[in-house]
Amino acid sequence: MNSRTKQSPPTNGGSKKSVRAALRLLFLVIFLGWLIMWVMLPVKVYKTVWTPKLNSKLNSKFIGSQGANLVIFAFPIMLIAALSCVYLHLESKYADNHKESSRSRLAVLRRPVLVKAPLGIVTSMELLFSAMFIALMIWSLGNYLYVSYQHLHMHKVGEKVWEAKFRSVFLRLGYVGNITWAFLFFPVTRGSSILPLVGLTSESSVKYHIWLGHISMVLFALHSIGFFIYWGITDQMAEGLEWSKDYVSNVAGEIAWVFSLAMWATSIPRVRRKLFELFFYTHYLYIPYLVFYLLHVGIAYFCTILPGVFLFLIDRFLRFLQSQKRVRLVSARVLPCETVELNFSKCPELHYSPTSMVYINIPSISKLQWHPFTVTSNSNMEPDTLSLAIKCGGSWSENLYQKLSSTSCAVDRLDVSIEGPYGPNSPHFLRYDVLVMVTGGRGITPMISIMKEVIFRKNTSSNATPKLILISAFKKSADLGMLDLLLPISGTPWDLSGINLQIEAYVTTENQETESTSKLNLQTISFKPNNHDEPLTATLGPNSWLWLGVVITSSFIMFLLFLGILTRYYIYPIDKNKEKVYHYSGRALWDMFFVCICIAAAASGAFLWNKKNLSANRVQNKDIVTPTMSPAGLTTEYPNQELESVPRQSLAQATNVHHGSRPDLKNILFNCKDSNVGVLVCGPRRMRHEAAKICSSGLAENLHFEAISFNW
Repeated sequence: MNSRTKQSPPTNGGSKKSVRAALRLLFLVIFLGWLIMWVMLPVKVYKTVWTPKLNSKLNSKFIGSQGANLVIFAFPIMLIAALSCVYLHLESKYADNHKESSRSRLAVLRRPVLVKAPLGIVTSMELLFSAMFIALMIWSLGNYLYVSYQHLHMHKVGEKVWEAKFRSVFLRLGYVGNITWAFLFFPVTRGSSILPLVGLTSESSVKYHIWLGHISMVLFALHSIGFFIYWGITDQMAEGLEWSKDYVSNVAGEIAWVFSLAMWATSIPRVRRKLFELFFYTHYLYIPYLVFYLLHVGIAYFCTILPGVFLFLIDRFLRFLQSQKRVRLVSARVLPCETVELNFSKCPELHYSPTSMVYINIPSISKLQWHPFTVTSNSNMEPDTLSLAIKCGGSWSENLYQKLSSTSCAVDRLDVSIEGPYGPNSPHFLRYDVLVMVTGGRGITPMISIMKEVIFRKNTSSNATPKLILISAFKKSADLGMLDLLLPISGTPWDLSGINLQIEAYVTTENQETESTSKLNLQTISFKPNNHDEPLTATLGPNSWLWLGVVITSSFIMFLLFLGILTRYYIYPIDKNKEKVYHYSGRALWDMFFVCICIAAAASGAFLWNKKNLSANRVQNKDIVTPTMSPAGLTTEYPNQELESVPRQSLAQATNVHHGSRPDLKNILFNCKDSNVGVLVCGPRRMRHEAAKICSSGLAENLHFEAISFNW
């Protein structure tokens, strides 16, 4: 979710800054308190002293046995998620330049310190937090075992002490695995209100989800295998078929483990890259996995990981609502480098930052597949249009290219659904004196949006903008056509001469430009409008962050109300909070049911309300016709040298093409002598790792590395 309100200098900037500072402090205090409770959870004093007191006060007739965990582990994160929406709304209205100082103070912690497979590029901050997380798991396991060994529980007459200890080890490994699940869903919540607080996006956080997923699968595999061994050595294999009425269900745990193994097996990097569709569809097993995981551990323990699951489900349902409409595709540009630029109509109120991404689905190619692409347009320069570039790199993109480039069967419209855009809350790269953008192949697309933002800032603001150096590597001369994405498809030409731009393009497999390449033409296709198509809008309207806060708050409050009514007037009269009469799994199913219906009700209400308010603008946008648009369905060819000649001349003057060579990144970067140089890399893994090693070598303290990756 990234629908920032268009920024303007605020009249009450001081008060907004104070409110944001107060909220940041509040978030830090709440989060540290939440972490302290995780640290205290396995220790003896928590179990013997704190737990009885907390249960007596919080496990009421209205909430039942999950009261303590709801208040301690679920409520703090839900409060942060709701209040962070207010914070992000204020931040979106505040000038970008006011936030750069705090980010620059953390520049040292953002430097790469480890560049090695399979972890990839790891910064100092990531290494620090990873070490803290591993320390928490070791601390928890050690304390769980220490407490359990002091009060060993024999589960069978004649059971030996070593057998009881053996069981305790593998039971506690499951407890530690639950810690990873408390964090697992945050990185994959695309419209998260928590990730932006620490300068992250969902795309940049996917690797954390992968790390946590592998750790949890190892722990849960050991937990499951250990119990099968324990049942075997104690002649209790029948326990594996038990579905207890008043305790955990072993069968549910085994079913959940089978689902997790399927997801784990297909997420191995080699399998995931070669059989991505298998990985993608198998990962939907997380739905039955969550259900059986809940039935296995029970609702009281599930509450410790509830915030991540709750916020993810809100985001997932909002994405579902957005994906149900068809977005109006206005035109397409077919570039000679097997690249297609799609141009969609959007509401002017929808604003997004450079490097934002959208997920698109084209049913005529595949009804189920959704693919992420970087937005190449700029919401300030092109208020009514959102553009993205798709370069052939698989069967889906090749089918799209063939469909649009075919002259024998012209396409006059395409049904397209979009989720997003998702991206950073602000263009933080403006803080650099020089921005070196290193790209390989299709990695140039996020840089297009950055350059457009700098062009806009330079032409509309007196603030300093960074010098731009684009280092791009292409396989063939035809791929140089990717640079045409900088040129406008219609309307007023953009003034490229006003920015300090240097483009060094390297063609690695050709020693000179071929004659056939120089004669290739660019095609522009205009599509027929359809009454069922709509301009792209933010899922929750112009004030998306505030509405997301409303959805989070209202859905969680409704969940607590329904839970309280059910527990007080249905379960408590039967069970009296003894957890011996009412079915253990029944409680869990009721809670999951309430979570789902409350999220669906709150999200649908907010979505429909905003849809109603935006209907007038949508009708108006449907009537807009681009002045230079060709008749619907007409394909027009433009010789490259004639397309938007003024910006093309500026682009050509800024571009140096090197055939038959690769960029010497070490020499290029070390020659950047400015005090504050940003190095933004998007390309193959080898290129990213090479740039990261140069920036982390310690030989140039002025280099600040960032990476954008399309492959996990």
